[in-house]
Amino acid sequence: MSFTDTPDGFRSGFVSFVGRPNTGKSTLTNALVGEKIAITANQPETTRHPIRGLVHRDNAQIIVVDTPGLHHPRTLLGERLNEAVKDTYADVDLIGFTVPANEKIGPGDRWILEAVRKVSPKTPILGIITKADSVSRDLVAAQLMAVHELLGGNSEVVPVSSTSGENVETLIKVMTDLLPEGPKFYPDDHITDEDTNTRIAEAIREAALSGLKNELPHSVAVEVDEILPDSERNGVLAVHAIIYVERVGQKDIIVGHKGQRLGRIIHTSRQDIIKILGQNVFLDLRIKVLKNWQSDPKALNRLGF
Repeated sequence: MSFTDTPDGFRSGFVSFVGRPNTGKSTLTNALVGEKIAITANQPETTRHPIRGLVHRDNAQIIVVDTPGLHHPRTLLGERLNEAVKDTYADVDLIGFTVPANEKIGPGDRWILEAVRKVSPKTPILGIITKADSVSRDLVAAQLMAVHELLGGNSEVVPVSSTSGENVETLIKVMTDLLPEGPKFYPDDHITDEDTNTRIAEAIREAALSGLKNELPHSVAVEVDEILPDSERNGVLAVHAIIYVERVGQKDIIVGHKGQRLGRIIHTSRQDIIKILGQNVFLDLRIKVLKNWQSDPKALNRLGF
C-alpha cells in the first residue's frame, strides 16, 4: 500500500502546540514522535522556527508542529518568531494549548489564548497540561479545572508527562478524535520534514546553549556552511559550521577556559550529527561575531529568519 492509500475512517491533520516559552512544547513533540527532532533547553525561546514531526498510528497520521513560544518581542527576531507562530496556527486543524502543571495560569497565558482565537477563531483548541509528573495529583487536578475554565465550552484537557510517558498515548487518541478524516500526507517511515542542515545546526545550538545563562542564549545562532567527504579520513563526512554571537565577550564565553567549552560543544553535538547523517563525522566548528544580528534584517534573512 502506498502512503496515499488509506483505510476507511483514517484521520489526519496538523496540530500546532502554542503556549508561553518554556512550557515543554519541544519535549512533548519529541515524546509524541518517539524520536528527538526538536532541541530542548532550560532557557525560554529555545525553539526558533516551526518544526514538523510525524506521529504514525494504524488509524491516523498526526503532523505535530512545534512552534516558538509566543512572547512580547524585544528584538526584530522576536517579532519574526511571533509572526511565524501566528502564520502556523492560522493554517492547522487543531491547536494544543500548553500550560505546565507547576505554574499558575497568568496574564501571558490569557494573552496567548486571545491571540490564537483572533487569528484562528474556528480552529478547535485542546488543553494540554505539561510536566504532570512535577507536582502532586491534587495540583494536576486543580490545573485541569483552571485550564478547562480558561478555555471554556466543551474543550478537552489532557495532563501529560513527556519524560515518564504518562498519558502520551491518551493525548494521541484525543488528538486523533479531534482531527478530520483524511489521507496520509507522508510515508510511514517519515519522522520530520526538517532538512538535514537545519537539524545539524539545531544540534550544535542545543549543545552550545547547555549551561548558558541570562541573555547569551538569545544571541547564539548556528549556520551549516558545507558538508563534504573528509579528504583525510575515509568514510568520514566533514561538517563545517559557524556559531554566531553578537559580541566579542560572548565569543570568549562560548570558547571557554582554554577552549574547554567549545570542545564539549563539538563532542556533544557530533554524537547527534552522527545519528542524523548515519555515518562518522568530523565537525569543524568556528565562532564569528555578527554584531546585533537579532535586530539586523540582513543578518536575519541570511540566517533564515
